Amino acid sequence: MMSAAPALVIEELNAWYGAAQILYNVSLTVSCGEVVALMGRNGAGKSTTMKTIMGLTRRNGVVRVNGHHTSTLRPFEIARLGVGFTPEDRRIFSDLTVLENLDIGRRDPPDLQLPSWSVERVFALFPNLAEKRHQLGAYISGGEQQMLSIARTLMGNPMLLLLDEPSEGVAPIIVVDLANTLLILKQQGLSILLSEQNVAFAQIIADRVYMLEKGQIRWIGTTEELVRNSELQRSYLAL
Repeated sequence: MMSAAPALVIEELNAWYGAAQILYNVSLTVSCGEVVALMGRNGAGKSTTMKTIMGLTRRNGVVRVNGHHTSTLRPFEIARLGVGFTPEDRRIFSDLTVLENLDIGRRDPPDLQLPSWSVERVFALFPNLAEKRHQLGAYISGGEQQMLSIARTLMGNPMLLLLDEPSEGVAPIIVVDLANTLLILKQQGLSILLSEQNVAFAQIIADRVYMLEKGQIRWIGTTEELVRNSELQRSYLAL
């Protein structure tokens, strides 16, 4: 059964790269089955927040995943609690086939009462990948590589999915496909935190938005409130 605790709680999170502090007292919550968008310009700290949740930066503060404190855990221990991370640069194995990439991501679910992801289930969600199952990762399109990165993460049976800039550098028609796919995952009860700059993309799938600027949360609200507020968009998202 799904945990009664929120999927993710962050309180007063700070993070550094070397001596440079990037995040300042960031706090946010993702409820079970909720999609939350972390938005802001390039350099606002969105990717750093994702990496910090996964234990990939020097940090302090509180991070809880499904009620478990993870602030001092290593990345593989956090993954074992059911956190899947799709990084901005995708990091698929270009010299392996689509099927081989999926097989590498396979891991038993942390909650055995949840339905497990299989290759067949992933291909039903991403029919483009089913058609390219024997192709090397290097020879599929950028959009298909993004799909493969998400699909490989799903093979790890996450309860919380972290998506870093899923729509960046992807053709508009593929962005629509990605949005529809994430809607299906949302309907199936998966909790998602995504970093994003595309308001139209966030509007389709996200319930709430946290706006990040210079490593600090500047605004919190619903996606609808953000869509209606053009001044807010200009202040925190316009180039």
